[in-house]
Amino acid sequence: MTHFFHRHFKRTLIGVLGATLLVGGLTACGHRQHDYAASMSAEQYAQRRDKMVDKVASKLDLTEDQKKRLVTLGDKLYAQRTALIGQTKDPRAEMKALVAGAKFDAARAQALVTEKTTVLQTKSPEVIAALADFYDSLNPAQQQKVRDFMEGRGRWFHRG
Repeated sequence: MTHFFHRHFKRTLIGVLGATLLVGGLTACGHRQHDYAASMSAEQYAQRRDKMVDKVASKLDLTEDQKKRLVTLGDKLYAQRTALIGQTKDPRAEMKALVAGAKFDAARAQALVTEKTTVLQTKSPEVIAALADFYDSLNPAQQQKVRDFMEGRGRWFHRG
């Protein structure tokens, strides 16, 4: 479940924002970094966020006001992800527990779905509002750069 939500947010928000706030640490896009992201301190998160904001700012030529809005969006995303992870430090173990016995733990699986859905319903309005606030603050040329990135015509954060 957590992997589904992770993948969903990664695709949606990277595509819409084109900022990949989630890449490189905010939600640990690298498969080997899931545990790291789950235990990332507030200071580590802030360092990663600031680095990503600077990268996005350079690609979109953001004003200081737009940067602040992007920081707010990043913070809302981080809060939502933290809530989605919940108390567990090992989401994979939580999933393995569903099939640990002779029978699939359908009740626990449903409880996980309910828990994650509740978080999404609670936190998503804040994320959407922050995303809208940021995107709407962009001028037409900046918005076009985001759309170009979504169409795959931009490579903002390639490694190498």
